[in-house]
Amino acid sequence: MAKYDDSSWHYGGDYPDDLPQENASTHIGMFLTWCIDNNLLSEEQLEDSEEDISAVKNRELTGAEFLINNCDEKLTDYDLNDLGNEFAKVYYAEEESDFAKTYGGYNDDYANHFDDMAERKDFEYESIYEVENTWENYNSFKPVIDKRYNQWKEYKDSEK
Repeated sequence: MAKYDDSSWHYGGDYPDDLPQENASTHIGMFLTWCIDNNLLSEEQLEDSEEDISAVKNRELTGAEFLINNCDEKLTDYDLNDLGNEFAKVYYAEEESDFAKTYGGYNDDYANHFDDMAERKDFEYESIYEVENTWENYNSFKPVIDKRYNQWKEYKDSEK
């Protein structure tokens, strides 16, 4: 099993002392929400987590909460279907992939997006972990992932 990210990797390191550990799941949860919205979850997740998947789609549960409750705070290849894993591998997990080097990787996109938002509101995040786990933030970031996904599909087709 390949592990793309794990909340404990973040709160186990140079994590801000004044933040709850749940904040380490926000950035992972936003990607996971996007995967749920785009039907990229594995058959196993669809079977095991049907109620919580519906709750995410209905905006009653955030992706970070889903990650904590259903994925043991880890995003792995077990959680995604084949298409989701193909995309996650080059966009989310491998910042040095040819695709990420050409178009951008998830972590850079996430940090840049929220830094730009903060700057427009005349403040600064001390770390990415301060980004609030809200639907407003997800909705503002979703178009960035949509764009990368469309670029990836074109990139993938051009390699054939």
